Amino acid sequence: MSFTNQEKLTDSARRWALRGDLLDFTGAPVWGETDSPAVRFDRDHWLLIEDGRIVGRQAAAPDESWPRKDHAGQLVMPGFIDTHVHCPQLEVIGSYGTELLDWLERYTFPSECAFADPARSHAGAEVFLDALLASGTTSAVVFATVHKVSAEALFDSADARGMRLITGKVLMDRHAPDGLRDDVAQAEKDCIDLIDRFHRRGRLAYAVTVRFAPTSTPEQLAMAGALCRADASLFMQTHVAENRAEVDWVARLFPQARSYLDVYAAAGLVHERAVLAHGIWLDETDKRLIQDRGAQVAHCPSSNLFLGSGLFDWPGADFNVSLASDVGGGTSLSLPRNMQDAYKVQALRGARLTAWTALHAATRGAAQALHLGGEIGGLGVGQMADICVWDWAMGPVAQARDAVARELHERVFAWMTLADERNLSACYVAGRQRV
Repeated sequence: MSFTNQEKLTDSARRWALRGDLLDFTGAPVWGETDSPAVRFDRDHWLLIEDGRIVGRQAAAPDESWPRKDHAGQLVMPGFIDTHVHCPQLEVIGSYGTELLDWLERYTFPSECAFADPARSHAGAEVFLDALLASGTTSAVVFATVHKVSAEALFDSADARGMRLITGKVLMDRHAPDGLRDDVAQAEKDCIDLIDRFHRRGRLAYAVTVRFAPTSTPEQLAMAGALCRADASLFMQTHVAENRAEVDWVARLFPQARSYLDVYAAAGLVHERAVLAHGIWLDETDKRLIQDRGAQVAHCPSSNLFLGSGLFDWPGADFNVSLASDVGGGTSLSLPRNMQDAYKVQALRGARLTAWTALHAATRGAAQALHLGGEIGGLGVGQMADICVWDWAMGPVAQARDAVARELHERVFAWMTLADERNLSACYVAGRQRV
């Protein structure tokens, strides 16, 4: 990267131009289609950026009044959107030897207890968000902890970075250790206060955050549903049907429910701004409900493989599917590394995931499912300049592979398979360079 007109591009520049190989989507790719009209690829083009938004996209270089950043020969894409990730779980990433329920008890819950300390919450949020940006993720749907202060720290730190962030205080009033349980009345007060202070402030949004059905009483689930009904602009995030033992536990706790998903549906939590993590063990009735309600499933391939949870049926999903890291169950914040795992999950099921479907689920597809398509997920005029620049290949193996790629999908698929955060050359959030 270099400046082409000898003018230093300061962090406060109102208008500037970026050059590179531009890749984004104008529609949803068809499953298995490697030559897709939904792909928009403009080699050696320019993006014009003003006041944090993209105001032009063109082949010709802009005039000399535009300060320029030259990323010629590098891949330029919208910043990734991670639709399910846990801020407090960085410390337990790569923990050995357990499935979901034991993993929560042994590793996750002890780590989350520390976030009752405001200083710990602030430090954790700072490290976490910088790590997201260093991985090429500029927007995220994030779990904090049960502590109100953990959500406050995430909101404040994301706002300081100009990031699009959706989070909320975790709701958890049973089946959790001391220090990680709330109660319905106080949790409701905390949520309302956080909503009043942070929801729609800048690029922040609040998510009613149910940990998962076993850790909330029916009374707390009803309270969460009431919050969603009171303000349809609120998001909702939770886990569903991740692990077979978890599904069996939910059936014992909620014998009146038809299914795990039905527990949430009965409480009013399955709606068009609901983000349901995992969704591996859903039946056909569940799948139709998700589609009918306009909700989405955040597919977490790395976590599903690492914890042995199961293989998500992506081709059989007629609902919105986005891509997520689920760190710390997942083993990397890098969404390209999670795309590698997503390909392997589908290969084990006898299907083949294209680079286009994977990338779309981490950019335009996720943005549209979140009702944020006008803001994030693309490189179109009017969208926020959340932009990441990637080296096509790093190291002799990837460079040798890239050199013989014959067409665009082959080249991008090789990048997706071999790339990680080391390929990231620059990251811009709302037009300001953050990496």
